[in-house]
Amino acid sequence: MSASAQLQIEKQRLVLVTGPSGAGRSTAINALEDLGYESIDNLPLSLLPRLLQGPAHDRPLALGLDTRNREFSTIALMDAIAELSLQTSFDFDVLYLDCSDDVLLRRFSETRRRHPMAGSEDPLRGIAREKQMLAVVRARADILIDSSDLSPHNMRAEMTALFSLEREQGLAVSLHSFSYKRGLPRSADMVLDCRFLRNPHWELALRPLTGRDMDVAQYVSEDPRYNTFFTQVSTLCGSLLPAYLEEGKSNFSIAFGCTGGRHRSVVVTEAIAQVLAQAGWQVSCRHRELDRVTSAI
Repeated sequence: MSASAQLQIEKQRLVLVTGPSGAGRSTAINALEDLGYESIDNLPLSLLPRLLQGPAHDRPLALGLDTRNREFSTIALMDAIAELSLQTSFDFDVLYLDCSDDVLLRRFSETRRRHPMAGSEDPLRGIAREKQMLAVVRARADILIDSSDLSPHNMRAEMTALFSLEREQGLAVSLHSFSYKRGLPRSADMVLDCRFLRNPHWELALRPLTGRDMDVAQYVSEDPRYNTFFTQVSTLCGSLLPAYLEEGKSNFSIAFGCTGGRHRSVVVTEAIAQVLAQAGWQVSCRHRELDRVTSAI
């Protein structure tokens, strides 16, 4: 096939970005623009068909859709998504940025902004109304990112891992460590429990360290149950990831949890990431509790 013929059949890359107010849509849009996307935030839905029916763009598109726009409606957005699904000229994802209610409340309080759907009422009422309105969009999203524990730097890293134009198109694998005390990561596709492994927390010399330290990694890996668990998880990933890639999935998130999210889950996450990277997968790591401490400093 000639280069010109290949160009004619190449699909236009498109990312639709939405989610509740305060969840980080503007940060995500700015990050995509830095990655080389032509970005338009707060696009009126009536302009979406006209934009997409125009001449082909030589750059990928990132479109931010805001519930505060007077033309916004979930029915219109879902109709637009359904129409895009029928077209063969676009390679598109719906990116939904979510966030916990308490973090959204804190963000609005810190910026002294009024929630757009609260009016003079408690901001939590506005948050609840907006999330209820967007529930059907959230269920349809191709990619879900919970920004509750993400700093702007972390958000940009997530955007780069998922949408960088420099990487080959394929399945992006995101690995996360977390603490069960703080709840499950809401964007995880698969969750594995590491709490059965022996806990470095009870060793005074290891307690202040993290799973990134060699002494902690050695301590955890010397648990008699570790090798069997690690081998089985590696085998599971080796069989599942090609299947998800074949199905056209663009990203897959695996979360490893332990009690504090600082030792055992971090060790396993780092080890699995190394195995998957060596196997040729596009892998990114995020350690939620370690990132939380870093962001607080």
